[in-house]
Amino acid sequence: MPNCGVAVPDHPEQDAAQLPFAERGSANMPGHWLLARLGKRVLRPGGRELTEQLLDDAELRDADVLEIAPGLGKTATEILARGPRSYLGVESDPAAVSLTEAVVGDRGRVLTADAAATGMESATVDVVIGEAMLTMQSERGKAGIVAEAFRVLRPGGRYAIHELALHPDTLDADDKTEIRTSLARSIKVNARPLTEEEWRKLLTDAGFRVEIVSFARMALLEPRRVVADEGLGRALRFVVNVARDADARRRVLGMRATFTKYRDNLAAIEMVAVKPERP
Repeated sequence: MPNCGVAVPDHPEQDAAQLPFAERGSANMPGHWLLARLGKRVLRPGGRELTEQLLDDAELRDADVLEIAPGLGKTATEILARGPRSYLGVESDPAAVSLTEAVVGDRGRVLTADAAATGMESATVDVVIGEAMLTMQSERGKAGIVAEAFRVLRPGGRYAIHELALHPDTLDADDKTEIRTSLARSIKVNARPLTEEEWRKLLTDAGFRVEIVSFARMALLEPRRVVADEGLGRALRFVVNVARDADARRRVLGMRATFTKYRDNLAAIEMVAVKPERP
């Protein structure tokens, strides 16, 4: 991997080679980890604003919170700032576990485990948070993770997700396939976003009751969103790092072109669902 002089977001003392998939280099690294290596900290489709809204709607104060796939630990920082009773992160990638542990410190725990089989006891947390990870799963994978979230939540507990959505609900099957295929080729992850109706069905089929739904523009790589999410200084650093690495530049421009092409059919979606008090 070419040395671009970039550092892991939030922890400049760490080397970018510690990121998951770093050995693949810019041309083949999954898109979200490439952006992280280049210095982008906020990697959610709805940006910082929708994440903050999600966490507020999830009511985290004095709650036992489980975050699934915390990645860089950026959202973990926001969760801890809201005063939960406890924080637990579950992450399948050991490198990402280390990154989140560095953020959390002694304020919580991070386990290496599968999101669909955490090994936790049933009904032990009040809130489960998941961002931009169900989108990357197959239909079966999505159902397994949602079922696990339902299992570990106490009755009345809340499952809060921030994902990528297709729009509108009436989008035909061929258009869905085209968008998903283009996304997968661009970000080098098998992304399978759903429509609002499909996201609702995924949750309700698992036993949840959907209570909150909201949307934001999917503008991950638009300059205005990058500045809003990262701040001017970090945004400029990100641009410089992209410019220095030809492979990274081609990838980032390709991702941005895909997002722009399908901007009328892509959105960030927030959902907060509740596990009923009684079966």
